[in-house]
Amino acid sequence: MEMLNASDAKREFGELLLKSQHAPVGINKNGKPVAVVVSIKEYEQLESLKEYKLKMLLKEGLSDFQAGKVSDGNEVLDRLRKRIE
Repeated sequence: MEMLNASDAKREFGELLLKSQHAPVGINKNGKPVAVVVSIKEYEQLESLKEYKLKMLLKEGLSDFQAGKVSDGNEVLDRLRKRIE
């Protein structure tokens, strides 16, 4: 992934937008990565993937609940305490 510093990204914003249509472009500020610019198509794909994964996790949780694979909060805290001790 191409990386630009924030000053260059600001100065070359139009070019940044064009580059982001082909591949993500990272932006550094003070030498640290702070953002990635992506095309709207890629952003929509990422959002769709996140939504799909959330639906799958919810479906899995509902299946576990219906199968009786549940614990109340106190049981969970007790197991966590035992792991720590």
